[in-house]
Amino acid sequence: MSKLHDSIDDRVAAFIGAQKMFFVATAPSAASGHVNVSPKGYDSFRILGSNRVAYADLGGSGIETVAHLRENGRITFMFCAFEGKPNILRLYGRGEAVCFGDEGFDEAVGAFPDLGKVRAVITADITRIQDSCGWGVPFYEFAGERDQLLRTNAHRSDEEWRERRYASNAQSIDGLPGLVRPETSE
Repeated sequence: MSKLHDSIDDRVAAFIGAQKMFFVATAPSAASGHVNVSPKGYDSFRILGSNRVAYADLGGSGIETVAHLRENGRITFMFCAFEGKPNILRLYGRGEAVCFGDEGFDEAVGAFPDLGKVRAVITADITRIQDSCGWGVPFYEFAGERDQLLRTNAHRSDEEWRERRYASNAQSIDGLPGLVRPETSE
């Protein structure tokens, strides 16, 4: 049986803080578009207020979350207890992405000082907080973080890393705009 919460209280915050990974789901407006669900790790999630959260988007092969948020703003976060008491927590809300090169990015990324190169900071105003039993979620033992994502970009200069991101993240798999190169005045 599920339970609704009005805000991210101490109990909900403690549950979020204990999880080693979470999932982010977004979808385009078009029925023919692809729903995207991405697993996230590292220390990349922050509670900014009783109904506001953020996470550092380190990048990957696609730009779906950023593109979907720019189109319609819908986002869901899911946390599952893989150890201890069974529980699943979902945070539903409206989000926005601030990407490197965007106004406000430097301030937003300041909440994540240890993550190196961050593609975007996703913030969301949470409109529904729901937990439910996690009886179907198996037990898993956390063995550690994979370092490949951080390591693969650590050796690149900021300029090289940004150019690679602009080239590979220009649009989503559904053709929605992704990273947008800032206009330069010449």
